[in-house]
Amino acid sequence: MDMIQSFSVDHTRIVPGIFVSRVDVLGDYKVTTYDIRLKHPNREPVVDVAAMHSLEHIIATYLRNDPDWKDDVVYWGPMGCLTGFYLILKGDRDSKDIYDLMLKSFQSVADADEVPGATPVNCGTYLMHNLPMAKWFAAEFAAYLEANKDNDDIFVYPRSERLVTEDGKHFYDS
Repeated sequence: MDMIQSFSVDHTRIVPGIFVSRVDVLGDYKVTTYDIRLKHPNREPVVDVAAMHSLEHIIATYLRNDPDWKDDVVYWGPMGCLTGFYLILKGDRDSKDIYDLMLKSFQSVADADEVPGATPVNCGTYLMHNLPMAKWFAAEFAAYLEANKDNDDIFVYPRSERLVTEDGKHFYDS
């Protein structure tokens, strides 16, 4: 079985940042999946699940209302490991090309007075939100992005090297 793209990233070396995870061709157009990594995997506490849920709602709403980007947004959602989000956009852009969008998205959380769609009619787990912690995590990540804007490590995935046997089979170390 082929290793999926997100598992070929060296999670012992990845830092928080904005990374192109994969580019897919769907018919006549391309879509790009971005890894928006807020936390160092396996080294620091993950984002609190209720805060992650609130960030999902607030930033999804922001992205789908941004006049310059809303028509290109396909998906925004949390990673199962709670260290970040996946963003899928129409087109094929470099990580640096969405830096300003991500910075503004996380900065916008500070202005939220409530979590959009946090009602029993609009959300499957409407009581599992934490706006104050969402604001804290968003501010932390926005400050990190600003401090590291010129650091290429926040834009380029560290890849795992996987051995390939003589008969072309992949050797997995787990």
